[in-house]
Amino acid sequence: MTGPDLFGRVAGGPAADPSGEPPDTAPLAARMRPRSLDEFRGQTHLLAEGKALREMLEGGAPSSLILWGPPGSGKTTLARLIARETGVRFVPFSAVTEGVPRVRQIIAEAGERLRATRERTILFCDEIHRFNKAQQDAFLPHVEAGTIILIGATTENPSFEIVRPLLSRAPVFVLKPLGTGDIEAILADALGDAERGLGGLGLVLEEGVLAGIATLADGDARRALGVLESSATLAGAGGRVDADVVAEAAQHRFAVYDKGGEEHFNLISALHKSVRGSDADAALYWLARMLRGGEDPRYVARRLVRMASEDVGLADPQALAVALAARDAFLFLGSPEGELALAEATVYLALAPKSVRTYGAWKAALRAAEEHPSAPVPLHIRNAPTDLMKDLGYAAGYEYDPDTETGVSAQRYLPEGVDPGPLYRPGRYGFEKQLAERMRWFAEQRAAAGRTSQERQDPDGASSAAGRGPRGDRAG
Repeated sequence: MTGPDLFGRVAGGPAADPSGEPPDTAPLAARMRPRSLDEFRGQTHLLAEGKALREMLEGGAPSSLILWGPPGSGKTTLARLIARETGVRFVPFSAVTEGVPRVRQIIAEAGERLRATRERTILFCDEIHRFNKAQQDAFLPHVEAGTIILIGATTENPSFEIVRPLLSRAPVFVLKPLGTGDIEAILADALGDAERGLGGLGLVLEEGVLAGIATLADGDARRALGVLESSATLAGAGGRVDADVVAEAAQHRFAVYDKGGEEHFNLISALHKSVRGSDADAALYWLARMLRGGEDPRYVARRLVRMASEDVGLADPQALAVALAARDAFLFLGSPEGELALAEATVYLALAPKSVRTYGAWKAALRAAEEHPSAPVPLHIRNAPTDLMKDLGYAAGYEYDPDTETGVSAQRYLPEGVDPGPLYRPGRYGFEKQLAERMRWFAEQRAAAGRTSQERQDPDGASSAAGRGPRGDRAG
């Protein structure tokens, strides 16, 4: 025999109300799902007067669309409201738990319904990105024929996850994470609703509790209502809900992060750009977000090595050594001890002088190699391990630079006809200032060596000049 629980619900009741309303045994988030636009909170950028989605609802003529937004932002609720406001049959479907045979069944039933009663059907496909491209393509003929109105919901970027033909037929509406004010209003609605919510429990809430739950929710109304419902269960009817009760109900605040989805790329981009922008605090924050969200620290270590080469470069050659040492330290220590090494490298890279001159030089070198893919290596810098190669002129006339007076010869190292110009141009900061001075000195010595060579060929010329190294000593 079963009796009513804390909320007056009876276990073992019907699975659903014939009207489509969730049963009393459903979670609070399901029971408090808005039944009209007036009850819907947030997303005013879509539902304000004059907005396309609002006009669609008011016009009573829904069309296929994609709803893209984070969990708990109202995608499913909005799809249900579209059906309710326009008087269209709503058939939900989950790409996670159901398969293509169920889709075929829904489409067949929608076609029969349309022919028999002229009633149209919204097929709501939750997590539509879980379908592969061929499965998504299968929707197209039925959308074009008007058999179904497809509303897809996704937490992933449609640009990457939804096939282009479907995107051309179903415009994307972007839902934003709910603000704390919107979530507080949703929680207040649940506390004041005695029929569907917690209004009949006589709960006493400590000041600031709703704001605290709204902050914990990270823009997710479903999460907020779940914490509130758990808090009510812990407090009991007529009980007091304070910060300690909420903390116990929440247990752990999971980071909003998807290692395989767009958020993965958003966060690594934020980390990279924070390092590039020399903001150590922001870089540490994004690093912590990624690691606490479950990102593989080895991936982060690889990206730090990339940042050392791409953004710091030769402005601080030690940066690459620090990044590689952090990678090795993490592999040696593991988590969580090794994460400190990644944090140390992140701070070092963020505060190091920046230069992309090597990165730019490498891209220019690749272009030059593509433009001259078959230019022969000059004979004088070829190796000559056999007599035949020596007879053909390999290595003939090669000068061993360290044996010259200044350590610099005038010989050319690029192929004839290949002159890409200066590829590497040192920056003005950090170690590259010294590299610029070295490059200037080497250029001067090459020019002097060239003049000396010319004078040897022309005895009437001026005497040769001796060079000295960047610090006044002999180069070598």
